[in-house]
Amino acid sequence: MGEHNVSSVHNAQQAQTFMKSLLADVAALEQMIESGKIESGVRRIGAEQEMFLLDRTMRPAPLVMEVLKAANDSRLTTEIGKFNLEANLSPRLLSGCGLREMEQELAELLAIARRAARECGAEVLLAGILPTIRQADLKLDNLTPSPRYHELNHAMRELRGGDFNIHIKGLDELHTTHANIMFEACCCSFQMHLQVGPEEFARLYNLAQVISAPLLAMAANSPLLLGHRLWHETRVALFQHSTDERSSARQARAHPPRVSFGEGWIKDSAIEIFREEIARFRIILTRQIDEDPLEALARGEMPQLAALRLHNGTVWRWNRPCYGVQDGVAHLRIEHRSLPAGPSMLDEMANTAFFYGLMTALPGEYGEIEKHLTFDDAKSNFFAAARYGLKAQLTWVGKQDCTASELIGKHLLPIAREGLRQAGVDAEDRDRFLDVIAERIERDQTGALWALRSLESIGEQGTRESRHQALTEAMLNQQQDNTPIARWPLAQPDKTSDWFHSHPTVAQLMSTDLFTVRPDDLADLVASVMHWRHIRHVPVEDDEGRLTGLISSRDLLRIMAQGWLARDMKAVTVQEVMKRDLVTVAPETPTIEALRTMRRRKIGCLLVTENERLVGIVTAYDFLALSAEIIEKQSRPVNQ
Repeated sequence: MGEHNVSSVHNAQQAQTFMKSLLADVAALEQMIESGKIESGVRRIGAEQEMFLLDRTMRPAPLVMEVLKAANDSRLTTEIGKFNLEANLSPRLLSGCGLREMEQELAELLAIARRAARECGAEVLLAGILPTIRQADLKLDNLTPSPRYHELNHAMRELRGGDFNIHIKGLDELHTTHANIMFEACCCSFQMHLQVGPEEFARLYNLAQVISAPLLAMAANSPLLLGHRLWHETRVALFQHSTDERSSARQARAHPPRVSFGEGWIKDSAIEIFREEIARFRIILTRQIDEDPLEALARGEMPQLAALRLHNGTVWRWNRPCYGVQDGVAHLRIEHRSLPAGPSMLDEMANTAFFYGLMTALPGEYGEIEKHLTFDDAKSNFFAAARYGLKAQLTWVGKQDCTASELIGKHLLPIAREGLRQAGVDAEDRDRFLDVIAERIERDQTGALWALRSLESIGEQGTRESRHQALTEAMLNQQQDNTPIARWPLAQPDKTSDWFHSHPTVAQLMSTDLFTVRPDDLADLVASVMHWRHIRHVPVEDDEGRLTGLISSRDLLRIMAQGWLARDMKAVTVQEVMKRDLVTVAPETPTIEALRTMRRRKIGCLLVTENERLVGIVTAYDFLALSAEIIEKQSRPVNQ
């Protein structure tokens, strides 16, 4: 959980004062490591669970403050978006029943969150990226009302010097810009913590880097963003883009982003990472620091190192070093941040057991991993896993090339079982959790594969929006039963709730696969497009993507009747015949209201806009198709 009582840097003196505290914290930590004041020989574990709040239509519900008030539990807190919620699990020992106790607390917190959400008319969903989220949801009105998030947004935009660019290529391609950091709110994760000793930190941190690839490949659960099919774990690309404060000049110099896998192996100590963060990344958040860490050490007290922890919280490595003090004892942790939330709580716990098992057994299996694998291979593996999931081709120890699925099933799963045994984890727990992974590999079904196959199975039924709602509702139903992803049947629209067949909002009905023309295009082009695509309305946009008009088949018939075609059809441009008095609606407009508007205005279509940009079109034909669907459902025998 991040520090919320903060401010962004407003002047040089403020930055210099905080930098002095930051340098003092690093010096104190180095002294603590050298003098043996950091706890060693203990394996504590912990986790942070992020989740989405949904309304009854499976869209984001910006109700986090109301839900927190209803829940009244200090372990639940905010995240960047008003439709995000975070649960912080208590630290505990890995050995014995530690994993089972973590699972029980997670189940308890999810139950509390769900009860509180339902009191507010919402639901809780575990997902890496919410399939139904839209760019209009990512407005500053939905930024959580906390100084941390507002100051972070201000600081990142100031450093960036303009909008944030999102460009991700997968099966589809997404290229857009955004004026704030709210794209980060699209991402929900399950972050695992492992306490390690200072003398073993470098070796275990490097190992965590290496196993990130197979771990991510079998946990991938985020294949969709804004309706686009992108990476199996799109969060990896999105999180880097949405928090990239680098100016164009710093990007040209290949300056690393704040979200990264890292640039090389750690050689000796966690101090190396903290020094790198201070050297490379500007201070963007500060707070009043009253503690002198060296004086605290002289008094025999363990310093909080508040400045170091705050700055570290603004650099988002996929494996991040963490310092903490519990019951007066200082410790170091490795926080693994790459895994998405979901698909089910049981899947998350299985991923956790797999991670802890490998972290325990692989040091004995490989020794110093950097002697067997190059850093570039480890980094390449990570991004391949994010792109392709279980199908990713990975380079492993000994320069072996294999798929992630083969590596996990044939090699890593047995090692993870042995690691949990070495850690003293209860035999029943280690089998129960790792059998979930084994079944996932055997059935070749991750959350990402399930979502993509479900959409393929649904095909072209309904609109894209309604298909993603069907997918989201299926996710919600399966995870509330805590069914592991390997056993999820593919989502089917005819098995979802009534909203798929009832009167949805315009967003659920509109077509988003649009053909548009420019004002200076020839009317002959429009006529051809209408004939080729069997459409009756073509929106007109300028070169900046602004909606300027609409041309319909009636418009073309009108100019034919006036004899323009007989004179010189090729000389007639779109701007000469298009309508400029446009009737638009928002995606959230109720279908019945849109239908009334069309009848009142005697028009055959409505243009759907969001933030003054065209996002869809709904026509009289769409309403006829919806009516036919409803009639068919009502006439269907009850036993079907």
